[in-house]
Amino acid sequence: MQSKQQTLERFKIVRLFLTIYRIRAVRALFPVAIIALVYWEGQHELKQVHLGLIMRELRRVPTSAVLQMIGFALLAVAVMSAYDYLIRAHFRLKVGLWDTFRYAWIANTFNNLIGFAGLAGVGLRTLMYKKSGVSTSVLTPAIVFLSPLMITGLSLLSWANIFGLLPATALLEEHHWLVFAVWGMALYLPFFVFVQRSALYAKWINRGQGRTPWLTVVASVGASFLEWSFAGVTFWTISSHLLHEVHFPVIFGIFTIAAIAGILSMAPGGIGAFDLIALLGLTQLGFKSDQAMAVLVIFRLFYYLIPWLIGLVLAALEFGLQGKKGQDRSAPGFEPALNIWQRIWGWPGQYTFLSDLGVWALGKLVLASGLILLLSTATPGLLYRLKITEEILSFSIMQLSHHLSVLIGFMLILLSRGITLRVRSAYIWTSILLFSGSVFAVAKGFDYEEALFLLLVALILWISRSRFYRISAPVSRQSTIWWLALTSVIALSYYLLGSHVHRGFLKHLPPGVEPEWLQRHSHVAFTAVGGLAFSWIILTLLITLRPHRKPEELFGNFDMARLKNFLGEVQGNALTHMLFLGDKSFFWAQEGKVLLAFARVRDKLVVLGDPLGERSLMNEAISEFRQAADKYGLVVVFYQATPDFLSIYHEQGYRFFKLGEEALVTFDTFTLSGKKNSDLRSVCNRFEREGYDFEVVEAPHAEDLLRELRSVSNEWLNGRTEKGYSLGWFNESYLQLAPIVLLRNAQGTILAFASIANGYDQGMTLSIDLMRHRKNVPNGTMDYLFVRLLEWAKSKGYHRFNLGNAPLSSVGENAGALKEEKLAHLVFKRGGHWYGFVGLRRYKEKFSPEWEPRYLAYPASIALPILTLDLVRLVSRHPRAEE
Repeated sequence: MQSKQQTLERFKIVRLFLTIYRIRAVRALFPVAIIALVYWEGQHELKQVHLGLIMRELRRVPTSAVLQMIGFALLAVAVMSAYDYLIRAHFRLKVGLWDTFRYAWIANTFNNLIGFAGLAGVGLRTLMYKKSGVSTSVLTPAIVFLSPLMITGLSLLSWANIFGLLPATALLEEHHWLVFAVWGMALYLPFFVFVQRSALYAKWINRGQGRTPWLTVVASVGASFLEWSFAGVTFWTISSHLLHEVHFPVIFGIFTIAAIAGILSMAPGGIGAFDLIALLGLTQLGFKSDQAMAVLVIFRLFYYLIPWLIGLVLAALEFGLQGKKGQDRSAPGFEPALNIWQRIWGWPGQYTFLSDLGVWALGKLVLASGLILLLSTATPGLLYRLKITEEILSFSIMQLSHHLSVLIGFMLILLSRGITLRVRSAYIWTSILLFSGSVFAVAKGFDYEEALFLLLVALILWISRSRFYRISAPVSRQSTIWWLALTSVIALSYYLLGSHVHRGFLKHLPPGVEPEWLQRHSHVAFTAVGGLAFSWIILTLLITLRPHRKPEELFGNFDMARLKNFLGEVQGNALTHMLFLGDKSFFWAQEGKVLLAFARVRDKLVVLGDPLGERSLMNEAISEFRQAADKYGLVVVFYQATPDFLSIYHEQGYRFFKLGEEALVTFDTFTLSGKKNSDLRSVCNRFEREGYDFEVVEAPHAEDLLRELRSVSNEWLNGRTEKGYSLGWFNESYLQLAPIVLLRNAQGTILAFASIANGYDQGMTLSIDLMRHRKNVPNGTMDYLFVRLLEWAKSKGYHRFNLGNAPLSSVGENAGALKEEKLAHLVFKRGGHWYGFVGLRRYKEKFSPEWEPRYLAYPASIALPILTLDLVRLVSRHPRAEE
C-alpha cells in the first residue's frame, strides 16, 4: 500500500514538473541560466580579449589558408544535405537531386544562423517541399522524423569524449557542470534508437508500415555524425592555421563540449555558450585570449555567415524568380508580404506567400551589403592594397570614396526595408547604390571582394525586378523611430569598432610603416556621424520630394451623385446610409459595378460593411481592391461583415472575429400585447396621458429645427467629442438626407430626437441612426420614442427595423471559442465601467428582436490586438468639420 502511495506521489511530482515546464517564462529561464553560467565561468578570459589584437591576428592569415578554411566550411555545410537525401529516400519524396541539395542548403544555413530551436529549418523545408508538390500527409511525418535525429551525431561524439578518444579533461575538471551536460547528451543516442525501434513510433510516424529499419536508424545517426564531424574538422582547420601546433583530438574534444553547451543554451547557432566554452578550452591549452577569439570569429564567419549569405542568394533566386510579370496578383487570396515570419509560423494556407521569402531574402542581402560596406570602411585596409591604390589614384579620391562608401552603406541599410516591401523606387535607388558602392569599394582601397558581392546582389535584384511593383509603402512614426534607433546603434558600433581596431592595429605595424601614413585613412567619428546624418537627410528628401500619391486620391473620393445613382440600381444594407457622411473614400471595382467604401488607419484600409453590387462579382471585386491597395503596401479589412458574405471572405483567406450582434425587429411578430411587454405599454400610456407628442419630420428640415436639435445634441454630448466612421454624428447636411423623429413635451420643447436611415433594399428595412436626448428627461423617454417609431415604420409598410449593434454580445461564450473571443466575453461581462455592454443588450431585448451576428474579417498577416487598437483609433477619430 505504501509503495502504491509513493508511486502516486511520484506521478504527482512528474505532473507538477510538466506543469511548471509548460510555463513559457520557466522554459525561457533554462537557456538564460545556461548562458549566464557560461558567462560567469568565462568572464576572466573575456576581459583579456582586445579587439585590435584580434584584427591583427586575422590580418596575418595568408590567402591560401583563408581559401582552405572557407573550402572546409562550405564542405561541412554541404554535408548537412545528407539529412534531406535521407528523408528523400526513406519517404520516397519525388524531388530532384539538385533541388534536394538546394533546399537543404537554404534550410540548414537559415537554421544555423537564426535557429528558433530548429523551427527555421522546419518552416523553410515545409515551404520548399510543398512548393515541389510534396503533399502534407507525406511531408509532415518526414519533418517529424528529421527533427530529433540532428543531434544524434553529437551524442555519439559525446561517448568518444567520455571514453577518452576526444579528450578535454582539463576543461571538464575545472568546470564540473559540463560533465553532466556531456553525459546527458551521450544518453540521448540510446534513447533515440529505442524510440525509433518502438511500436508507438512505428504506428504514429511510420504510418503503420512497421518499425524503422536498422539501416535507416544507422543512416540517420551517420548523417548527423557527418554533420558534426565536418563541423569539428572545420573548427580544427581554422585553429591549426591561427594557433599552430594544435592536436586534432584535443581541439575536437573542446569543439564537442562547446557544441553541447550551445545546444543546451537553445540560442541560434549556440552563440554565446559555444563561444565562451571554446574560449575557455583554448585558453587552457596555453593560447592567448586574442588568438582564441580570432579562431571563433573566423569560425562564425566561414561556417555560419558566408554559407547563410549564399543561402540568401539561393532563396532569392528560388522564390524571386517566380515573380513573373504576368503573375496574377488579383487572384483570390492575394496577400502582401509585410512579415515573412508571420507567413512561416502563422501558415495562412491560401496566400501566394512562397515568393515572399525571395523578396525577404533580397532585403536581407541589401542589408548585408550595407553592413559589409561599413565593416570594410571601419577596419584597416591591407597595406599593399592601400599603396597600390594610392599610386593609381590620389589620396583625396581615396578619402572621398571612403566617406561615400559609408554613406552608401547607411543608405542600403535604410533601403533594405523598401526592398522587403517590394517598392519600385527602392529597387531603382538600391541598384544605383550597389553599383556605386562597388566602384567606391575598389577606389578606397582595392577591396574587390566587397565590390564583387555588391555586384552579385545587384544582379540578383535585376533578375527579380518584376517583384518590385509597389508605388509606395506606409511610413509610420513607429517604424521611423525604430530605423533611426537601429542606424544610430550601427553608427555607434561603427565608431567603436573603427576606433578600437585602428588604435590596436597601429600599435603592431610591421617595421618601416609610418603610423601617420595609415592613420590618415581613418576619420572614424566624423565618418560615422556624417554617414548617418546624410543618409537620413537624403532619404527624407526622396520621400518628401516624390510625387504626392495618396491611396484615397487614387481610389476615388466622396461622390454623392454617383452614389445615389448606384444605390438606385443595387441593394444596400444597414450601413449604406453612413456612406453619405463624406468621411469615406470609394473604390469602384469591376468597371463601377461594385462599390467598397473605406477609411484608412495606418497601413489598413477598413471597409465598412460588405461590398455593394452584384454578388457574382464580389470575389473578383475584393481581389481587385486588394491588388490596388497592395501597390501602396496597404491591407484590406472588412468591419461589420455579415454572415451572407463569410464564404467569399473565406475564399480570400480571411480570418474572422465576432464583433457582436445586430438587433432586428420583425414587424410580423412585433406587438405590445402580452405580459412580457406590460412595462412598454405602461410607459406609452404614461407619456400619452402627460401630453408628450411624437412627430416624424420629413426632409428637408428647417434651419430653426436643426438649431434646436444641435442644442439637444450638445447637451447630450456634455463636452465629449463625436465618434465617427461606423457611427453617425451631428452633421446638418447629413441630417437633411432622411426623416427625423421628434419627442416633445406638453410645452412643445424637444426632449429627444433620432434620425432614420434607409436600408436601400426596396423599402424592406429601416434603421436607427443618430439618437440624442436632453439631460434629466423622464424615465422611459427613449422607450416611448422607440415604440412609436416602430409603430410608425410598421404602418408605412416596412418589414423590419434595425435597432443597431450590441458590441461583443454572444462573443466567446462557447468553451471552444478562440482565446481572443473569450477575452472579449470577459470584457462584455466586466467592462460596464467603460461601456454598458450588458445593459445595451438588455435594453434592446425589450423589443424582442432577432439577433444577427457581425464579424471582423481580416488577413492572417495582421495581429488582432494591433488591428483592434487601430479600429478604436479609427472610430474615435474626430469627424471632419463641416464646410
